[in-house]
Amino acid sequence: MAPYGLIETMRVRDGRIPFLERHLARLARSLGELGLPKASQDVAALVRPFADTGDAVLRVEVRDGRASVTVRELPRLEPPAVITASEPHQPYPHKTTERDCFADAGREAEVAEADDALLLTHEGWVAEGTVWTVFWWERDGLRTPALDLGILPGIARARVLELVKRVEQGRYPEQALRGKSLFLTNAVRGIVPIASLDGVPVPADARTAELAQRFWPEG
Repeated sequence: MAPYGLIETMRVRDGRIPFLERHLARLARSLGELGLPKASQDVAALVRPFADTGDAVLRVEVRDGRASVTVRELPRLEPPAVITASEPHQPYPHKTTERDCFADAGREAEVAEADDALLLTHEGWVAEGTVWTVFWWERDGLRTPALDLGILPGIARARVLELVKRVEQGRYPEQALRGKSLFLTNAVRGIVPIASLDGVPVPADARTAELAQRFWPEG
């Protein structure tokens, strides 16, 4: 049996699963690249009935050729207070169940009475949050960590790259975030401003709210 499985976490919104095809494509790609058996069930057919649940979160796990679906309520969507975790980021190019560094960073945030945590690589580069990608405004465009750092190729990350013409992807030290307007994004929450980082309020930017309105595809 495989020591781990693959996960896709999907949003049900207004009776639809907005990014279903993208989730299925990423799942299939990861199964192939990792040499794991495909699900014996039709995953699309398995999740589509849950679109009738209203606003919710679906967690699909594929392990040893079997797919399972669990449903939970939406998380809080308010701007979170975030800390920089001391727990170093481990490469996470596929959305697997091996998430120890993220779980440890999340516990670190709880101890600090924060809502969430941002992880850095061993070299000190900004990586990703426990379940999200970080972006920040830099003049007339955005910056975000590059995929070659080993971060997850997020569904929401790709959506932001579609919506914003000027996005610089690279390796940035923690100091690059200071004084910048930050937001997080994932396929469940959409785009959410970050309220504070390590106790320092994050400045707001009206472009974040405008981008959040365009995030969810229509139809």
